[in-house]
Amino acid sequence: MNSALKNTALGIQHVLAMYAGAVIVPLIVGGAIGLTTEQLTYLVAIDILMCGVATILQVMSNRFFGIGLPVVLGCTFTAVGPMIAIGGDYGVSAIYGAIIVSGVVVILISGFFGKLVKFFPPVVTGSVVTIIGITLIPVAINNMGGGQGAEDFGSVSNILLAFGTLLFIVLLYRFSTGFIKAISILIGIVGGTIVATFMGKVDFSPVRDSDFFHMIQPFYFGTPTFEASPIITMTLVAIVSLVESTGVYFALGDMLGKKIEKEDLTKGYRAEGIAVVLGGVFNSFPYTTFSQNVGLMQISGVKTKTVIYITGAMLIVLGFIPKIASLTTIIPESVLGGAMIAMFGMIVAQGIKMLSKVVSDTEDNSMIIACSIGIGLGVTVVPELFDSLPTSMKILTSNGIVAGSVTAIVLNIVFNMIPRRKIS
Repeated sequence: MNSALKNTALGIQHVLAMYAGAVIVPLIVGGAIGLTTEQLTYLVAIDILMCGVATILQVMSNRFFGIGLPVVLGCTFTAVGPMIAIGGDYGVSAIYGAIIVSGVVVILISGFFGKLVKFFPPVVTGSVVTIIGITLIPVAINNMGGGQGAEDFGSVSNILLAFGTLLFIVLLYRFSTGFIKAISILIGIVGGTIVATFMGKVDFSPVRDSDFFHMIQPFYFGTPTFEASPIITMTLVAIVSLVESTGVYFALGDMLGKKIEKEDLTKGYRAEGIAVVLGGVFNSFPYTTFSQNVGLMQISGVKTKTVIYITGAMLIVLGFIPKIASLTTIIPESVLGGAMIAMFGMIVAQGIKMLSKVVSDTEDNSMIIACSIGIGLGVTVVPELFDSLPTSMKILTSNGIVAGSVTAIVLNIVFNMIPRRKIS
């Protein structure tokens, strides 16, 4: 096989590895905030396209942006819960206003984010990721039943489809290896949809009615609006994504034998910030590095930027073809719900993994984790708790993710950063 064909095949493999993670975010968020099938098709298409743009921005390196490593960017799962909450409380325009501002903040802090990292150690980021994962589980359960408000909610057919999809994913994950294991969720969703087709639960009309080609347009969902609480929420999400990306940068640097300097990190953060701003302008999502593609590079042994450029170009081309994007919108809610349990559970597991490294360090860390997760989950379940507070205070208390995150940051400062006075 010549090098061009080999690189193309590897590019396709990278697209497949990140595709499920890329399309599932718009499907979940779009479904939760009540978008039409046409709007959902556009959302999936523009998301795929912007994943390609964000990837190329990061792989190329110039004086201003781009870390210059073979890294693939996709939507961050960390943003799913916050975006659904913002869409429900403030409307879709506030989601994109908050995303744009959070991207600008990332660009502004990129030069000295290394100094801010001390405020976001694993005990804080692990708590935030765990809170986000836990708050997403009810979304998955509703989808398993057929979607909130569905006429056949909780029907035997929906339950069988949801748990059948989940079981298929679990078995694939357990008994496969390498690339098949990496895309087990994507295969599970395809398998569940095929079974649902024979059960008469799949409507192919969105695929028939969609165009083969479309042009993208900024502010497709209208002029963005700017609200304080959503902006704080998405800025916290963006910062957590930067911390996650930092780990991926160093992992890639180690794989390639390249020392990652402060200037490299600054350009990497800046590229991520630009990608987030573009995501807001074109009504897509915040982007972060995808670790599954790093794993794929380890499996394949090919770690060149050429392959990732091809991956980015493929994603951009796919984004102009709504016919392909519309295929994802026909997935039944119950099939999606079964896959969501695995995906959102993995977010919780990732948070626990981050916390497991620090929970035994000191009893203080246990208190930080206990209070932040307790507050975050509590406010999510009983949001009316703080209804009597002034509006300025409710900015920090109306959203469980913000409340839990702020609790973790403040307690980390109290326990781990303020010097202790010795008692004589």
